Amino acid sequence: MTDLGYLAQNISILHRKYYKDTRAAFQELGLNPTAACVLLTVHEHPHINQNQVAKALVIDKGLTTREVNKLQALDYLVKTAGTGKSLNLQLTSTGDAIVSQVQTIRRSWWQRRFDEARIDADSPLIPAIEAAVANVTQVD
Repeated sequence: MTDLGYLAQNISILHRKYYKDTRAAFQELGLNPTAACVLLTVHEHPHINQNQVAKALVIDKGLTTREVNKLQALDYLVKTAGTGKSLNLQLTSTGDAIVSQVQTIRRSWWQRRFDEARIDADSPLIPAIEAAVANVTQVD
């Protein structure tokens, strides 16, 4: 049996390579790969707050704050009143308009890697990874 520790290392390698390869494409939209992830998380979870974004992406609150501030400065998202003292994050029309471009950059990179490795999109690998991620993340 393969040492599962190598799986973590290999996933980390893929993560770093994705960020390195997509950085220029995201920069054309005024983003970096982390900001793109924040944008997509807000798109996928309407009325999410900043703390929930940090939990969903497993990034620290300071990084989340910096990326949210960048996205606000680009007019990609706004903060709106939430429950109690919390503020929800919502995409602006400008942010909503670039979501498909961000999704295309992400999807294209992964499709190329899967095609090159001859991994089928119906591979049991995908639900296995999704299950592991669901186990460590949660959006309230």
